[in-house]
Amino acid sequence: MAEALYQRDVYGKTLVELGTQNKDIVVLDADLSSSTRTGMFAKEFPERFFNFGVAEQNMMAAAAGLASCGKTVFVSTFAIFATGRAWDQVRNSIAYNNFNIKIVATHAGISVGPDGASHQALEDIALMRVIPNMNIIVPCDGPQTREAIYTAVSTKGPFYIRLGRPKVPTLENKGQFEFGKAQMLTQGNDVAIVACGIMVNEAFTAVKSLREKKINARLINMHTIRPLDAAVLLQAAEQTRGIVVCEEHAVVGGLASTVDEVVAENHPTKVMRVGIKNRFGQSGEPETLLKEYNLTAQDIEKAALSVIG
Repeated sequence: MAEALYQRDVYGKTLVELGTQNKDIVVLDADLSSSTRTGMFAKEFPERFFNFGVAEQNMMAAAAGLASCGKTVFVSTFAIFATGRAWDQVRNSIAYNNFNIKIVATHAGISVGPDGASHQALEDIALMRVIPNMNIIVPCDGPQTREAIYTAVSTKGPFYIRLGRPKVPTLENKGQFEFGKAQMLTQGNDVAIVACGIMVNEAFTAVKSLREKKINARLINMHTIRPLDAAVLLQAAEQTRGIVVCEEHAVVGGLASTVDEVVAENHPTKVMRVGIKNRFGQSGEPETLLKEYNLTAQDIEKAALSVIG
């Protein structure tokens, strides 16, 4: 493991890089620029940064207006507000028109920690995945966040990029990032583990523990939720004894549901879900909450052993 980084720090720095390269990039925020790190862009390019205050719906509508005039628009706030409060505008103003708007939401998932249930987006992938035209990336660490932002800016259309609050360990030897193509991090034919976001690191720890038990797990970093790499999932369904899906999100509507849909139609196999099951979040330290909601490497290992039977 290399250095742990804040994904939002990487996002802020990448925005500044892109702002230097492309004068048509504008950035919008909803009074959270110090937390989302869009403040870095605001400092360098104040004439291209717009703070909408606590008015996320208005911000998304304004983003659509700017995009209709040829701008590439980055819009940021906490994930719960970007997807929940402003869903109508994201659907009708942004995605319906297939505008070139990149929604980069921070503070997603249970690892937001002390802010509690009102600020812990556990349903955001489901809300975005149901909208036509929306591309979805959930990077697993800092360097992959930069790759996701560069991919979004070079690909026409709306994007939802999901970032967390805490530092995330950097995974080495992931290979080339390709939009819509999952990364095979480890090889194995006993069980397949499919993960996204911070759960990739937890899954990697579980894979190492399983190896000590003579169980070879195939670890897949499904960083792109849409468009999904169905081929790698079907290969896993065919070549292993089952799949464990890991996400820091509700098990309904997110990555696990996506995997279920693909394998059920094409190659049914056993799928176990490591995610949040019919619960809201609560206030607490991130590490404590990951244990409380059964999102640890030990929980992933337990699910893998259950799949193998």
